[in-house]
Amino acid sequence: MDVVFLREGGKKKPQLVEKLKIFIVILNIVALGFCLYIGTFFFYPDVAHLRQENPKKSAFMKYREREWQAGGRKRQARNLFKPLSQISPLVIKATLIAEDDKFWSHKGFDFEAMGKAMEKNWRQRKFASGGSTISQQLAKNLFLSPAKTPIRKIKEAILAWRLENKLSKRRIIELYLNYAEWGDGIFGIELAAQHYFGKSASDLDGWEAAQLAASLPNPRRFNPAGNSSFSAERAEHIHKIMLMRGIIPEYEEYQEVVKDKAPEPYITTEDTTE
Repeated sequence: MDVVFLREGGKKKPQLVEKLKIFIVILNIVALGFCLYIGTFFFYPDVAHLRQENPKKSAFMKYREREWQAGGRKRQARNLFKPLSQISPLVIKATLIAEDDKFWSHKGFDFEAMGKAMEKNWRQRKFASGGSTISQQLAKNLFLSPAKTPIRKIKEAILAWRLENKLSKRRIIELYLNYAEWGDGIFGIELAAQHYFGKSASDLDGWEAAQLAASLPNPRRFNPAGNSSFSAERAEHIHKIMLMRGIIPEYEEYQEVVKDKAPEPYITTEDTTE
């Protein structure tokens, strides 16, 4: 009886080893497939054509259309593309203060903002903040979904790096302003200017620019023309920085009544896109 027991035990051990080997092989195949999938984003989609071409619709615009369709709404996302030369410089300044104050100096990533976002995610035990730059946001808007997952962030980082290497900074901010969502179904700064202020993007003043920039974390929730206290406070903060930096002509008059230290740039580390 003892001999039979040892033989049966001897059979079980090789079976366990075989199962472990199969598991390791499957795990390697999955890992290889994942690496190959992520690796494709180093080559596809093509971003070089964006130097001259303006996409008809971004991935995010198509995502909104599917969302509307699922809700029984027959709508088509559109934008009115405006060259950077026809967009008020105040809009550009306000947007960068709000979303990416180091835009002109970084290579696509603000590691300080990313570090703060990671700390916030760790404290909240969820993946909510990304610390994304304008380049990263453009990559997401043009090519990806708004899903808040680590995988999307990896793809976003690869595409942002490629955008920074293929396009000029001026072109990146031009595309961003023209494809960003500024309200429910409102894409691009020109439609936003017309919708909220009844004027062209070239005619927006400093306060209007600050109001629009303040809505960017979640424009469908923080309406530039609405009564959101968050949006109003953020717009005031952005506007104050513009005045302090001399971006807005009223600086001389404003300086006489301001005694506080100049506020820090309002950097968004939370991805609140719906």
